[in-house]
Amino acid sequence: MPVEMLHFRGSDAILKEKRLISDIHLTMDYLSDVLDGSSYRRELTHQALAEMGWRENGTLAILEGRRYQHKGFKKRIALEGNFATYEYILEGLLRLQVSFDKGRIDAGVLMLTAQRSEKSSYGSSYDLVKTEVEMLTPTISLPVSVALFDIGRPVATEYIHQGGNHGISVPAGHTPAAENDAQVTPP
Repeated sequence: MPVEMLHFRGSDAILKEKRLISDIHLTMDYLSDVLDGSSYRRELTHQALAEMGWRENGTLAILEGRRYQHKGFKKRIALEGNFATYEYILEGLLRLQVSFDKGRIDAGVLMLTAQRSEKSSYGSSYDLVKTEVEMLTPTISLPVSVALFDIGRPVATEYIHQGGNHGISVPAGHTPAAENDAQVTPP
């Protein structure tokens, strides 16, 4: 499954009350499809969330007068996330908590990558999220849903990890022009 959702502190009930359950799932599935194997995730995330109606201007601010913004906002639900590193969980929860404490949101959705080091001794990302969100109580007290994305590495990165390089091998002395000349036959 490309996206796995975990709900904490009644966030699922709040999403249901606001009739956003299917919207959240459609948005997360769409993001998963758009971001799968991509390299420019930040720009694509903003574009996909705008297409799904989550990037209304003026509603994304976390702190007045500052440039800190949520990734998305709809019906007093904020989207926050980072697909580069799982460790964004702490910063993402803090950003959502600030908006919750200021009375701007009723709940948040934190989007994270499920990929972590294979050497990690902490088990699955699913289990780690459950443990870490509970460990952060009472500091982080907002109703929050966490969406874990399994979107894979960017295609170019995957190619390099498999031993590829940035070019192709060409035999010494080989030129495309010489090849084209050799194929030309007189009329």
